[in-house]
Amino acid sequence: QVQLVESGGGLVQAGGSLRLSCAASGSGFSINRMGWYRQAPGSQRELIATITRFDSTNVADSVKGRFTISRDNAQNTVHLQMNSLKPEDTAVYYCYAYTRSGDTYWGQGTQVTVSS
Repeated sequence: QVQLVESGGGLVQAGGSLRLSCAASGSGFSINRMGWYRQAPGSQRELIATITRFDSTNVADSVKGRFTISRDNAQNTVHLQMNSLKPEDTAVYYCYAYTRSGDTYWGQGTQVTVSS
């Protein structure tokens, strides 16, 4: 079982920055990849960024050049640095972890609101 705890959401003006973090804890697990989805009101959940255990990253075109994903192996933590935020980035951001045993776990979600 893996628990994911997110932090770092909030309210920011357009053009500003936020850094989201997601810490994984539990026992007996090995994470294959972690990442972030987001879901805006009335929209489907959108995959934003992924990082694998080999540090291979992938970022959605909608945020490329503005968002960066990284991780801290020692602490099983993944970060999402969000720069040049736009009002359309407003959403609930969810961390996920996909383990080597094939299970997917989700964080509780953190609200990001970008004002114009």
